[in-house]
Amino acid sequence: MSVRLIVRSLSELCITVGALIILFVLYVLFWTGVKAAGATEGEIDTLRNRWAQGEVSVPAPGPGPEASPAPDLVPTAPDYRDGKPFAMMYIPRLGRSWEWPVLENTEVKTLQKGLGHYAGTARLGATGNFAVAGHRRTYGDPFKDFPRLREGDAVVLTDGTTWFTYRIAGKPYRTVPGDTAVIDPVPRRSGFDGPGRYLTLTTCEPEWGSSHRLIAWAHLDATQPVTDGRPAAFHS
Repeated sequence: MSVRLIVRSLSELCITVGALIILFVLYVLFWTGVKAAGATEGEIDTLRNRWAQGEVSVPAPGPGPEASPAPDLVPTAPDYRDGKPFAMMYIPRLGRSWEWPVLENTEVKTLQKGLGHYAGTARLGATGNFAVAGHRRTYGDPFKDFPRLREGDAVVLTDGTTWFTYRIAGKPYRTVPGDTAVIDPVPRRSGFDGPGRYLTLTTCEPEWGSSHRLIAWAHLDATQPVTDGRPAAFHS
């Protein structure tokens, strides 16, 4: 084999590899976002149609703006349906247009359509830890700006009947994927020292990797019926 043939073959191989890398980057940066946008809109439409027809989960009562926490009621509605949306989440700190559906479970296919509720953690607004995961990058980049979260930031959710406003307890905490204690009923290292109505948000760290996790904890601050309009947290 001549040197010229070897050089040409290596050149063609480099071009092929380079093209594959470019296609992969385009898929990650562009196509997953396109897929996520369509899937997310579909889940949001499903939720709104369900709510319009009166199909909602029974809300767990919580503290109103001037109220103290009330005891949990025994839910009479079915459990959250696996892989299906049941709530919407809004985080004003991350942008006025930031809104994502919350679906039941954290499987790969679920997180491609929105945020995922850790099965087995508390229901929305209930005593315990309502824990939610989301992609940092790809599939719409829901938690791209996760490190911007600060103490006092609002995380607002609705199940179609009630607004739940949680308040972030501190800056995001960095840990490893195996640290499951961060979604315990009283999450480890959260600063919470007893039972309460908590929210845990989790995402990947670093931004384009998954060797670690970023965690944000919050506590339930207020609730109000959706018929009263959007909570003040949207305007603060």
